[in-house]
Amino acid sequence: MNTTILPSDQPEDVNQRARSKRRRFLWLILSLLIASVLLYLSLSGLDWGAFWRTVSQGNYEIIWIVIPIVSFNYFQRAVHWRLLIRSEKKIPVLAVFWANMVGYMGNAYLPARAGELLRSAFLGEKSGLGTSFILATALVERFLDVIALVLVGAVALSFQGNASMMLVEAISLMAVLGFVGLLVILILPSQESRMLHLLDRFPLPKAASEFLSRQIRRFLLGAQSLRNSRRLAGFVMMTGLIWLIDAFGVTLGVRIISQTLRLDQAFILLAALGLSSAIPSTPGYVGVYQFVALLVLVPFGFSQPQALAYILISQILGYIVISFWGLIGLFQINRMKNILP
Repeated sequence: MNTTILPSDQPEDVNQRARSKRRRFLWLILSLLIASVLLYLSLSGLDWGAFWRTVSQGNYEIIWIVIPIVSFNYFQRAVHWRLLIRSEKKIPVLAVFWANMVGYMGNAYLPARAGELLRSAFLGEKSGLGTSFILATALVERFLDVIALVLVGAVALSFQGNASMMLVEAISLMAVLGFVGLLVILILPSQESRMLHLLDRFPLPKAASEFLSRQIRRFLLGAQSLRNSRRLAGFVMMTGLIWLIDAFGVTLGVRIISQTLRLDQAFILLAALGLSSAIPSTPGYVGVYQFVALLVLVPFGFSQPQALAYILISQILGYIVISFWGLIGLFQINRMKNILP
């Protein structure tokens, strides 16, 4: 009796899956280790009585102002991302919003920023544009977002005389790396023929070579979505508006614990939190965000209990907003059929 071996049962596929599982496991262990160390450093010497008093005596009525601002800015981020996607096809903004919120929810609850793949897969499938193209636009959007935030943070830091040197050096380094990355994104689309020629030189099966060629073309199509000057101008303007609203939300949020921050200080905090997202971390950035909050807020006059209380309240509030819109988005996406005409 002949036994047919399915492609998924081939030894190389089994080995690839095993390697992928090992990488995910090692990433998880590294994330837990970093989170544990940073959380220990953050909580070391904490006056727990003062911390719980700060949390329990918060001005929580302010939350009813913050939640609409945060929700509106999530919608703005969907419009922001849609600017890049429109280089290929027009997609309803609500479809982008729901996919975006599902992605944020995935990042909040799953390791290794799995939400980026979730939102790209959902929107790529429902729109017919393909996951590679949508993922390319998502990566470009996030990358340029970080560059903008780092630059704003670097400018804001130049007006501060009491900021941590560790933070100053980190933001300066990331600003340089960000510019290099931006140049790579702008140059890559013009190198399509060379990349495809290089791919042809690899001894790959025809089906695999054709698949990779399609994926590369889609990815580069997403990467060149900003080469239109009008689209680029709109994207830059929206980037500035989004981060301005976020910074304003931070200045309101710290009032929950009866503290104040100037707008430039709020930008520095956002820049530091944005940079910390590059560190392997647990879902919700537990440990990482606590360490960053102390690093930034204590020099601005916050006590350790106040800084930790604020970031805890901020994380819980973020989970509430993301979970609310993300669950609705998951329901809406599952109801969608093809969202292109």
